[in-house]
Amino acid sequence: MADTVTVAMVEFKANGGTAQGYLAWPNRRGPAPGIVLIQEWWGLDDHIKDVARRFAAQGYAVLAPDLYHGQVTTEPSEAMKLTQSMDRDRAMKELKGAVLFLKEQPFSTGKVGTIGYCMGGGLSLAAACANREVDACVVYYGGSPSPIDQVRNLNGPFLGIYAERDTRITGAVPALREALAQAGKTFETHVYQGADHAFFNDTRSEIYNPAASQDAWQKTLAFFATNLK
Repeated sequence: MADTVTVAMVEFKANGGTAQGYLAWPNRRGPAPGIVLIQEWWGLDDHIKDVARRFAAQGYAVLAPDLYHGQVTTEPSEAMKLTQSMDRDRAMKELKGAVLFLKEQPFSTGKVGTIGYCMGGGLSLAAACANREVDACVVYYGGSPSPIDQVRNLNGPFLGIYAERDTRITGAVPALREALAQAGKTFETHVYQGADHAFFNDTRSEIYNPAASQDAWQKTLAFFATNLK
């Protein structure tokens, strides 16, 4: 049975100041592992907030940082501009702050993972490579770090979810797997046949793939249950 959840916009320490994010946590007694959920290039929109609540209903405390600081769009051209204008160094510091925020909460088990979609997928892996406080990392159709040997810095296992038709991203998966294997990391990757980039986003009917999304969701829950709970 899924937990009921509570949500709030919160401030957390980051980059010498504060940042904001959407926090969702389960309404039950006892400690919870944490997940830092990283947005697509649209911003901290209703879809990402919904995904945060889904994870919270499964027993996780979830923080989705607002990396665009209040800006959200549904237009691809504007999303591209927001992505290109995002201060990546600042974003990385905010993600580090989000991880530490979850670890320091009285309801925390001390375990925190990262997950991101599209732009956020690449940031999820980058944040896990840069921060040994990250205990597990999930990427949905996000890019690899450059240089790729940064994956040697991962402090926990990795799960990669990719789409067959997303050739620009998926074409780099063999090199990522090779780098992870050479670094001796625990990892698994899955490429969904017939699926498009962003297939998990159920607000975009033109690319949403229910079967692939459900299977990826179950794999993600199993991965986090194994590595965070």
